[in-house]
Amino acid sequence: MSVKNIMIVGVGGQGTLLTSRILGNLAIHAGYDVKLSEVHGMAQRGGSVVTYVRYGEQVAEPIVEEGCADVLIAFEKLEALRYLHYLKEDGVVIVNDWRIDPITVVTGAAQYPEEVLNTLSAARKTVVVEATKKAVEMGVPKAFNVVVLGAAARYMGFEKEDWLHVIEATVPPKTIEVNHMAFEAGYQAYRNEAIR
Repeated sequence: MSVKNIMIVGVGGQGTLLTSRILGNLAIHAGYDVKLSEVHGMAQRGGSVVTYVRYGEQVAEPIVEEGCADVLIAFEKLEALRYLHYLKEDGVVIVNDWRIDPITVVTGAAQYPEEVLNTLSAARKTVVVEATKKAVEMGVPKAFNVVVLGAAARYMGFEKEDWLHVIEATVPPKTIEVNHMAFEAGYQAYRNEAIR
């Protein structure tokens, strides 16, 4: 297997680090060499957080180069647009249809771009998931990141049962059930969401 390059992007507090740990643990469980790297940009103040997960028979370094990501998982749509240039031409972006205004927009120094999802879908294969909405409807709003991960799982090549096993082993025990529910919601939503 050639090295698989995954990027997970969001803002501080959205669970990008937990998501990368789940994916990394899954790849280790499957017997792959795995490298993870985390980049924090003022994460505690709502800034960008990027994690790289690379797995394969042998992985030399943890950083994903521009134009090399197979999958871009984005918990906020502007963050997907910000890091889109890391995605391969035939890569896929799985994006949560959710808006969080960066500080420059909040202060009036910039405007949030219009038609972000259309811009993404014009550039690459794009799967839009209403993950935050689904998580709120389930009564577990903090689990939206696992909803997104459930949709992204269709592009990773691992069995669903392996995902559930690794989630169970990675998340705090009292949250196992809600994270299983969230993953299942995303996994099933993949069939119904817009693939642009």
